[in-house]
Amino acid sequence: MRGGGVAAAVVAVAVGVLLAGCGTQVGTGTTVPTETATGPIPWVVGEPSFVTGARLGADHRTVTLDVQVADGPRPCVRDLKAVDTDAAYGAVPGTVHVQVTYSSPSGDRRSGCTKERGAQTRVTLPAPLGDNQLVVDDHTVFTADGAKPPALRLCGQLGCDPAPTGCTPGSYDQALLAVGAPEHTLRGDTDCRGTWMVMAYTWRTGPACSGETSLPACSSALGDRYFFRAETSGWVPIAEGAAGGCAVVQRKAPDFPTSMCKDLAPLSGKLHPHYPPPSASP
Repeated sequence: MRGGGVAAAVVAVAVGVLLAGCGTQVGTGTTVPTETATGPIPWVVGEPSFVTGARLGADHRTVTLDVQVADGPRPCVRDLKAVDTDAAYGAVPGTVHVQVTYSSPSGDRRSGCTKERGAQTRVTLPAPLGDNQLVVDDHTVFTADGAKPPALRLCGQLGCDPAPTGCTPGSYDQALLAVGAPEHTLRGDTDCRGTWMVMAYTWRTGPACSGETSLPACSSALGDRYFFRAETSGWVPIAEGAAGGCAVVQRKAPDFPTSMCKDLAPLSGKLHPHYPPPSASP
């Protein structure tokens, strides 16, 4: 439910089913009689669209969470709360799970709850957080490791301890994230030499074919090639281009090693088609 959260326009039953699948301790919400032209506006229980921060109290058990909730000219939020769910659903070693929920009529645009605002909620853990990671709503992870107290550190898509920048598979995953590669991307030819890297990759564009590859649609794909420089934050893309040779990258990074690009062949036109701009209307 992240990304859309309660603010997504969904029917009450669908939200209730999704929350039940996530281990939510509440049902489909309650309907509050509201005078409208077409009937009452339902208040539905859901999760915040984002959890943006977490702070640990001096007792190392009390956690204050910053969240994004629905907002509008009329009341949009009720019963905002955070609950430790490990006791109810089982603990996972090394983690503490917390769920944040609230009730809102934002699923119906007649409510006027079409904007968002920041809010805070607090939960007291059954034991000090210690070295455990704090997992909120199954999607957002915080850790005390490397954080500046009282704040907890928000972990990224590659986890709380991503692979250091280098010529390793974990670091290549970070590079693909940096260029916004599509989901299920396959890494192709990769040349990595310390500070510099060039990587080609492809992604499927056809239907799921359950291993069938004889049909053209089942093997259709697109591709791209990126050049990177290693920095403290990870691999940083410096140029993109399907053409062969060094021109595209050395225009932007003259120090990029010629030995890594001089023999690059152009990507196939099928993988990286070029479409000329539309002609001007007469």
